[in-house]
Amino acid sequence: MLSLGWNDVLSWRSRRQRLHRPDGDPLGVVRALAGVQAQVTASAEQAVAARTPVADPAPLRAAVAERRLVKTWAARGTLHLLDAAEAPAHLALLAASRTWEKGSWQRTFVTTDQLAKIAAAAWDILDGTVLSRDELTNAIVEHAGDPSLEEHLRSGWGTVLKPLAWQGLLVYGPSGDNRVTFTRPDTFVPGWTGLPSPESAAGVVIASYLGAYGPASPATFDQWLIRGASKRAQLKAWFAALTSAGVLTEVDVEGEVLYARTEDLASLADPEPFDEVRLLPAFDQFVLGPGTSDTHVVPAARRAEISRAGGWIAPVIAYRGRVCGTWERTAAGVTLNPFPEQGRLPKRSLDAEVARVAQSAGTASTSDDSRNST
Repeated sequence: MLSLGWNDVLSWRSRRQRLHRPDGDPLGVVRALAGVQAQVTASAEQAVAARTPVADPAPLRAAVAERRLVKTWAARGTLHLLDAAEAPAHLALLAASRTWEKGSWQRTFVTTDQLAKIAAAAWDILDGTVLSRDELTNAIVEHAGDPSLEEHLRSGWGTVLKPLAWQGLLVYGPSGDNRVTFTRPDTFVPGWTGLPSPESAAGVVIASYLGAYGPASPATFDQWLIRGASKRAQLKAWFAALTSAGVLTEVDVEGEVLYARTEDLASLADPEPFDEVRLLPAFDQFVLGPGTSDTHVVPAARRAEISRAGGWIAPVIAYRGRVCGTWERTAAGVTLNPFPEQGRLPKRSLDAEVARVAQSAGTASTSDDSRNST
């Protein structure tokens, strides 16, 4: 079994997550990260810009407009931008948990019978058309003949619409005039293939995840995917099948037995160092991929500063694969909050990164705190 150290693993992850900015392809960035969280559109644009040579949101917006990227509810029930070619696999794996069939979910939201009516109505109504949330809500209520559905359908959290998204019945449409819109993926996304079987989907999504955030355990993967809600036997079977097929291999990382893609073993054993500082936006995959409970990435004593009230994930200073502080934009420019116990940051790299972020936001650059940089 290959033995690895966390320093090498985190260095490897930094490059796999494109922090070295190899090119300006936004689709490649989204694919490399196994999706980019897009609850906050600006954060998604900044996450991609942080990984491209030129911090310009235009290429990402073009990929969305051209429908090469799909916006829909994905990992952990949050909005994501996904590569259109891989989106069906992500959705199929999420649907496999059937979370909406749990009694607690039905008692809080709608019954499975009501959800079936919502799904059938949405499928008919959205055939070849795009509707706003209000338009879709009114049409579903009328189609289903059930006024009690209205309150749940109008919820900004979209809880009763997520199962439809995961079953491939609904995705976000164009967002002109700052309106949320919905449509059917088979009539909106070019080349939409429909959802594969969960077993086939696992091969795509697990490999994609481990290609950016590996080596990792099945439990860590499942927390990223659906907050640990996958069926245990099913999760175990997915990893076992991929291991038997030679796609995955167990490795030892300082005493932890974890899974890596077999094709990544050579690069993991001899990773290319990455010593640049990066300022990453709120809700960045650098944190969300491994999760804020991963103490190799997020210092345990600092978790509350990263994962904040209301589900907010703070912008972070990333260095050598670890969170070394937080930052924010202020009226004065860019304010840094480094964690002294994480060591001193290289001043030249830090200054260049602050200047890049400040310029992209049209603010002044300020990072002259010599106590926190070298």
